[in-house]
Amino acid sequence: MMPIRSIAGSLLLAATLGLVACGGANDVATPEPTTAGETAAAPDAAELTPVKFTLSWLFQAVDAPLAIALENGYFAEAGLDVSFERGFGSADSITKIAAGQYDIGEGDMYSMIEFNEQNPNDQLVAVAIKFNRSPFAIVTKADSEFDTPADLAGANLAAPAGDGPRRLWPVLAQEVGADPDSVEWTNVEPQLRESLLAQGNADGISCFSISCLPVLHQKLGLPPEDLNVFYYNDYGLDLYGNALIVRRDFLEANPEVVQGFVTAYLRGLKEALADPEAALALVTEVADDELFDVAIESERINIALDRLYTSPEVDTMGIGGVDPVRLAATIDQVVEGFGLSSTPDVSDVFDDRALPPQDERML
Repeated sequence: MMPIRSIAGSLLLAATLGLVACGGANDVATPEPTTAGETAAAPDAAELTPVKFTLSWLFQAVDAPLAIALENGYFAEAGLDVSFERGFGSADSITKIAAGQYDIGEGDMYSMIEFNEQNPNDQLVAVAIKFNRSPFAIVTKADSEFDTPADLAGANLAAPAGDGPRRLWPVLAQEVGADPDSVEWTNVEPQLRESLLAQGNADGISCFSISCLPVLHQKLGLPPEDLNVFYYNDYGLDLYGNALIVRRDFLEANPEVVQGFVTAYLRGLKEALADPEAALALVTEVADDELFDVAIESERINIALDRLYTSPEVDTMGIGGVDPVRLAATIDQVVEGFGLSSTPDVSDVFDDRALPPQDERML
């Protein structure tokens, strides 16, 4: 598990986070201003509200918005003492948020819909969008016969049984006019998925693009031109990506906490989009981990910049929010794909009360 990092008070950009074991978080002392009036007075640590946040996976370059908000003291300005831990997938983070182990977390809100149906007494809701477009994809080799999703009849695809894109394959197949049952799926551990494709032991894989593509390109020697990448968003499933998620009762009881967190996080996102190189440098510094591969993370954030964070919708609506019509359409598709018994309203899935005004969310 990644060590918890905690920021108390207003930190300068160059401050280094303290590292602690998973059992708890340490406060980091706030540097004294070099001259009177140079920085605004930081709230005293005792005055800050503790907030526990979970990532959906390991701390990566795409978590630059969180790192920036921590390092620049944006959470502290909102009166929050934020600590975070790594996640173990959306399903795990969603379950832990619902159990109260974390106040806020990141995850796939479509998986959240399924959780809400199965757990009516522990309702969760998304309060801000991190990725405007989903990383769900199917990847095949360019020299194969599988040049489009419609060509996948007879293919052997590899993925874990609970993989989100795999579970939504029947809906994608319907959108592109393919027979969902014409594909054979091989169950595989997540860490072996890319190797099966590279070694020719699978015709394709379903995956999150930001997870599988850097590995295929840089560790397994398959350059981009050797791969076909079929993003679900390009073939009729215009899904949103990961969102910030809270328990609904936590939102109702602590609206100012959630609003402060969302505002600070989106401020960090805007800065990451404005200067990706600086964002990557900061994430690398915060990670302070010999296993943190800068080349992999550089490609990861570039994929997110190109495909996930923004879209024409963001250009007109700003970051963080949703188009209710688009969200409703994708909810219908996911309900069908996951075999759910009821279709929630958009308001049951996404609550926009914590978002800052739209003019503050424009790029």
